[in-house]
Amino acid sequence: MLLLTGATGTVGSALLRRLVARGEAVRCLVRSPRGLGDQRVRVQITLGDLADPLSFRHALRGIDTVVHLAASTRDQPAGSIEELNGLATWRLVRAAERAGVRRFVLFSALGASSRHAARFFRAKALAKRAVQDSTLPHTIFAPSIVYTPGDPWLTLLERMSLLPVLPLAGAGRSLFQPIWAEDVAECVLAVLARDGDAAERVELAGPDTLSHEAIAALALRSFGRRRPLVAIPQPLVRRALNAFELVAGPAAFATAEEAELMDCSMTTPRGTADAEQLGVHPRPMASVLGPA
Repeated sequence: MLLLTGATGTVGSALLRRLVARGEAVRCLVRSPRGLGDQRVRVQITLGDLADPLSFRHALRGIDTVVHLAASTRDQPAGSIEELNGLATWRLVRAAERAGVRRFVLFSALGASSRHAARFFRAKALAKRAVQDSTLPHTIFAPSIVYTPGDPWLTLLERMSLLPVLPLAGAGRSLFQPIWAEDVAECVLAVLARDGDAAERVELAGPDTLSHEAIAALALRSFGRRRPLVAIPQPLVRRALNAFELVAGPAAFATAEEAELMDCSMTTPRGTADAEQLGVHPRPMASVLGPA
């Protein structure tokens, strides 16, 4: 049986659909089954989350493979970015070792480093180290931006495109190689189908290298809207979002830490090579979003 965390997320939803269609036995660790939609009647469910290590023990009973997708790009009432990404992964890995899990799959991020300026990338580096230092055969995926039409990021862009201008956090010059969640899910399936006795790292990127500004322009075209793009300096963005978060709390539409991520390039010189070695040929973002 496979344990899937982050099953309601952008990648998790695409992967879960495929796993269920293949008849795989899947257990999902979720805060609420409602987010699983109609898949909730096709999987086993364990209630819990990354901030609740006591839930890991029950979730891991009888589990052969763990696919750990769950992550947080913002501080939550239950824990900080570091706790929910780094410390929680360490605890899950240790619990998996004790439970006799045979394989661990982690989603990190391109550029994750203990010396990175952004907290999220430093926390992802801690998670990566926890897996690498374990006794478990493992695969670590390091993707660039993962997207799908209607995901929270593109939905936010679409709502912001109702404004007279579309504001961009930062200079808009950071570079990404966006990869569609459906292509990412196919890569995960390909890895799961292989013998998992070794440790490996897989970099996932789409075929195009696009700036933050170019991605926003592409998204605008897919929404059927034309708006000027206005770059907002990060210090101004940080002050505004920090003030808004004080008022809105966890319901804030964005945080300063999330805005900062759009100024952090996520590219690999390998491009689509790792995905293609898995038999997946990622589609360009323009062909996925298409015209309005």
